Amino acid sequence: MSLCSPIRRKTSRGQARPWLLAACLAAAPLTPAPAQQTPQPAPHVLLDRVVAVVNNQAILSSDLDDEIRLSVLDPGRGGRTALMPGRALEQLIGRALIQQQIRQEDEQAAEPTQAEVDARLAELRKELPACIRENCASDAGWKTFLAAHGLTPQRVESYLRYRIEILRFIEQRFRQGIRISPEEVAAYYRDILLPQYAPGETIPALDKVAPRIEEVLLQQQVNVLFDDWLQNLRKQGEVEVLDPALETPETPDGARSGKEGRQ
Repeated sequence: MSLCSPIRRKTSRGQARPWLLAACLAAAPLTPAPAQQTPQPAPHVLLDRVVAVVNNQAILSSDLDDEIRLSVLDPGRGGRTALMPGRALEQLIGRALIQQQIRQEDEQAAEPTQAEVDARLAELRKELPACIRENCASDAGWKTFLAAHGLTPQRVESYLRYRIEILRFIEQRFRQGIRISPEEVAAYYRDILLPQYAPGETIPALDKVAPRIEEVLLQQQVNVLFDDWLQNLRKQGEVEVLDPALETPETPDGARSGKEGRQ
């Protein structure tokens, strides 16, 4: 027999929305229980929970776990330690706000093609330092890498589609007047990218990774403009963090800009 508890939601403005997705699962006995035996309550199994709400869009605990796993694909992290849950939530909040705005402005213009996603995936498998160590350029190495980090090809593709979409949106909205010089690209390659490779590892040539480096530098250049815009979105909308342990003290309401979420 299976019992399921309903989803509960409070929608009044300014109140936390303690949503909870839960299922009560009980296995049926193989033989009838004696008449005098007291029935035992079915065990409650927590499947997921809402940790934040962004303009009525729920962010689940499973989304948080997913974001932490996906951080291994972020070249901007440079091999740093695992993403912390509070920081992961900041990125998810920022992502939700950005995607909502994109959908309001021009959904079709921002949608990347499958060819763009495939090209970015091929680039990632060949050039990401973590991928090079696992030989992700080969199908067997890529499969091993995904399994080791709890990822699937479909989830990685979705992640890359989002990255392309956000970069395009940033370029269209914030790039006016910003130029990245060849000297800046070379300095990033020398000082930031090369130290990520261990001795003996194959290092990609500068001309091969220059477009990606330019993207990273572009993101750094537009941080101020982007952060101001995102903070305005927060003020105009409703962002609620339902788990106090995930709130960050830097800004009110546990909200921060989530810069890594747009790289």
